[in-house]
Amino acid sequence: MSNRHSHTVSHSISSPKAPPVMLDRTLSSRRPQPHLDFDFPSTAASSAVSPVPESPTSLADESKTKKPPLYLLATNYISRFGLIKSPCLCLSLCLLLIVVALFSLLLHSRSFVCVSSYDPISRVSLFGLDGVDSDFGSLGVPWCRSKHGKTVEWTSKDLINGLEEFVPIYETRPIKNNLYGMGFDHSFGLWFITRWLKPDIMIESGAFKGHSTWVLRQAMPDTPIISLTPRHPEKYLKKGPAYVDGNCTYFAGKNFVDFGSVDWEKVLKIHGISDFSRVLVFFDDHQNELKRLKQALKAGFHHLVFEDNYDTGTGDHYSLRQICDQFYIRGGGHSCFKDSDEARIRSKRKKFWEKAVDIDELCGPHEAWWGVRGEMRDNFNHNKTTISYGEHFQNSRFVESILDVYWELPPTAGPSLTHQTRYDPGRAPPPVVEDGRYRMFQRLGLDRLERSVFNGYTQMVYLQISKPES
Repeated sequence: MSNRHSHTVSHSISSPKAPPVMLDRTLSSRRPQPHLDFDFPSTAASSAVSPVPESPTSLADESKTKKPPLYLLATNYISRFGLIKSPCLCLSLCLLLIVVALFSLLLHSRSFVCVSSYDPISRVSLFGLDGVDSDFGSLGVPWCRSKHGKTVEWTSKDLINGLEEFVPIYETRPIKNNLYGMGFDHSFGLWFITRWLKPDIMIESGAFKGHSTWVLRQAMPDTPIISLTPRHPEKYLKKGPAYVDGNCTYFAGKNFVDFGSVDWEKVLKIHGISDFSRVLVFFDDHQNELKRLKQALKAGFHHLVFEDNYDTGTGDHYSLRQICDQFYIRGGGHSCFKDSDEARIRSKRKKFWEKAVDIDELCGPHEAWWGVRGEMRDNFNHNKTTISYGEHFQNSRFVESILDVYWELPPTAGPSLTHQTRYDPGRAPPPVVEDGRYRMFQRLGLDRLERSVFNGYTQMVYLQISKPES
C-alpha cells in the first residue's frame, strides 16, 4: 500500500491566491483564449532547431536558399542565347520545356506525396495549409451554453506553466502503462483543475487501478479523497502496478455504493465538510452524464469534471458534448445525406483520425444523428435507449438552465508533435502547444514522454453548475 504522501508537489503554478469560495475562480468569456507565443530562456534543451519554421522571418530566409525550378532555368537559357528567333527550334524547345516543367513539378509538388496518418505534410497536401483543423467551422464543435456566458479564469499561459511543472511529476507515476485508463492529456487536466480550485475534499466515481487517485493526490497532498469504484484498486496489485491511497475513503468491492445512492450530506459531515461549493467531483465511470449531472445537482455539488466527454456519434454513454450538439448551436446538428458536403468531409477525415465518424456511423434510423445513432447510451454501452430529437432537445435546455461554466480541456499538443491519431483535431479546441512549436514542446519536457500517452484524449470537460433560476 502506498502512503498518503507518495509524491509531494509544490504550489508554484503562476496563478492568483485561491479565494475563500471556489465559485469566484471562474469568470471571463466562453471561447478559449487565443494561443500566446511565449519565449522561454535559452537552454541546451531548447536550442535544437525546430523542424517547422516558427515565424514569417524564418520562412522568408528559407526561401532565399531554395534553387529555382528547372523550367525557370530553361527559360532563362533560351532568353540568354536568343534561340527564340528560329520558329522550328522554338517549337522543339517549347515541347522540351513542357517535359522539363512536368518533371520539375513532380520534384517540387506536395500533391504527389504519399498520404500517411502520421505525416503532417501529407495531411497538408490533402486538406490544405490549415487542413488539420480547417473543417473546425464546417462540421462544428458543439459546446454547452452557460446561463451567463462565463468560462474559466485560467489562460493559455497558466496551462503552459502548469505543463512545465506537471511533466516531471507525471514521469514518477506508479502505473506507467495505464491501458484503458487516462493518458497524459487528461491526467494533466485533472491535476491542473484540482490545483487551481484547491477543494476541501475530492470525490471520484470510477478509479480503476488508482491512477486518477494518484493524480488527485499529487495536486492536493493533504486533502481527503472519497473513491467510489466497483473493484478495489488493491485487487490490481496482485497482477501489476496499482495505487492505493492512505488518506482515501474507499467505497469499493463489497462496500461499493453508486454515486447516486450515497447520502452525501451524511458522508461529508463525517469529514467535517458542510460547504458543498468546496467539493470537486470527478467522473470516470462511463455512465450517462445527464444522469450524473442531475444526481450531482440534487446533492448540491457545484464543481464537476467528466473524463470521457465523447463526441457525437462516438462513445459508450450519453455525454454532455452529445447533449449540447443542437441545430441552434454554431456547428451543431448534422446532415445524414450521403451526398452532402458533410458526408464528403467526414469520409475524408475518417482516413486520418480514429475518432472521426462517417455518416453510416453517425446516423441511425430515420436520420437520427444525436447521441449515437439516436440512442442515449449508458453503463459502458450495456443500455441503449432510443430517444427522439424532441427529448434530446429538452435535455440540452435543461443542461443550459443549470450550467454556469463549461470548459473543454484542449489537447496538450498538436498531432504533428504527439503523433496521435485518435481524436479529430477538427472537432477539438486548439492545442495548448500548437503544431510547429517543437522548441516549446521540447522545453516543457513533453518530448521525453512516450507518444502512446497522448492517444487518450476524449474532450475532458470541467463544469460549474447551480440550480435553475426562477
